[in-house]
Amino acid sequence: MDRPDTATTVKEEMPLENVLTSSTSEFPEGGFAGWATVTGAFLVQFCGFGYTTSFGVYQDFYTREYLSHQSSAAISWIGSINALLVISMGLVVGRLYDRGYFYTLMYCGSALTSFSLFMLSLAQPNRFYQVLLSQGLGVGIGSGILYIPSMAVVSHYFVKRRALAMTIVASGSSLGAVVHPIMLNNMLAGPLGFGNAVRASAGLVTGLLFIACLLMRTRISPPKHSIDMRKVLKKFSRDGAYMAATVGMTLFIAGFYYPLFYLQLDAISHGLNKKFAFYSLVIVNVSAFVGRLSPGLYANALGVDNAVTISAGCCSALILGMIGVKSVTSVAVIGVIYGFFAGVYISTLAPLLAVLTDDISELGARMGIAFAVSGLGNLIGTPISGLLLTRSFIWWRPALFNGVETVFICWSWHC
Repeated sequence: MDRPDTATTVKEEMPLENVLTSSTSEFPEGGFAGWATVTGAFLVQFCGFGYTTSFGVYQDFYTREYLSHQSSAAISWIGSINALLVISMGLVVGRLYDRGYFYTLMYCGSALTSFSLFMLSLAQPNRFYQVLLSQGLGVGIGSGILYIPSMAVVSHYFVKRRALAMTIVASGSSLGAVVHPIMLNNMLAGPLGFGNAVRASAGLVTGLLFIACLLMRTRISPPKHSIDMRKVLKKFSRDGAYMAATVGMTLFIAGFYYPLFYLQLDAISHGLNKKFAFYSLVIVNVSAFVGRLSPGLYANALGVDNAVTISAGCCSALILGMIGVKSVTSVAVIGVIYGFFAGVYISTLAPLLAVLTDDISELGARMGIAFAVSGLGNLIGTPISGLLLTRSFIWWRPALFNGVETVFICWSWHC
């Protein structure tokens, strides 16, 4: 079992069984260790999920230049496999987290993410398998190892302010999805070339993950007896609210990533200013950053479930609105509004699962299973969009498919 290696954190730890029977007043609701852990988890999301949601930059660059022999549907498999692994690794990682392997997961995940990005910088033009292995599989697995533990460990310090703390952590991915596209677009279009641009990006990610590993600390000891996964799955399958949330997440995510992967390519293919097109994803993610922070202010009053449903419905409407993307104004408007509600949706998923968890010792497992299953939606969603798009760039087809599919899911949730 991994244990905190400092005297302070060892002293502060308490057995999980005591926590489950204690009052919520025994949670510190912050403190130096609590907010340091939030900061570290924020950096993990910046480097992990933030990098994944920046794939639109790579989708555009690979389609037009670096992997030009491949179709946009084939290229989108790189990003979709990466995104699948980031959230689906939770099926295994959540179990290991619950058993107390937090530090091992953080160190191994950080090392693999860093190594894979440096390997990506060595990939040669039109060598699809090299990019798929390093970026799709390597970075995806590494980031997936980090994702669930960095979110779940926040629950060691917060109960009443848990939604606020988790939304702050989740906003890290939006800030990452602002910084990474700006950095990558400017370097890929400059004299550095693909290899040096990716190495510079890998250096930034490596340094921030190192800092994150130093900041995050657990407070609650793992249970003495491991959870029987068969009993847990049986229990979860009888939890109607949890099952509905998991199925809804899976189906909605199939269309959710369409704007994030294709908006920049959409803008360029319509002949819009190239410099503006490079910043289309930045517009989305700046707005998403605001959106991810905002639920902490109203989620408890509105209800986390209502916040999820309303934000998902607005995202669906904006995806349908992409049918009309033909001008700078239309890209900007869709980017700002979609980014905000996408940020609200993503940041409220973890609090939703936390609210649906009656036993905190199962939180890692619940989050892991829900995110693992929902990852299947993303695996098939963006490649289907690429197939509908075709090499002729018929943009209304994928927009209509993803918009109608997500609208149906929102209607089902409402009912």
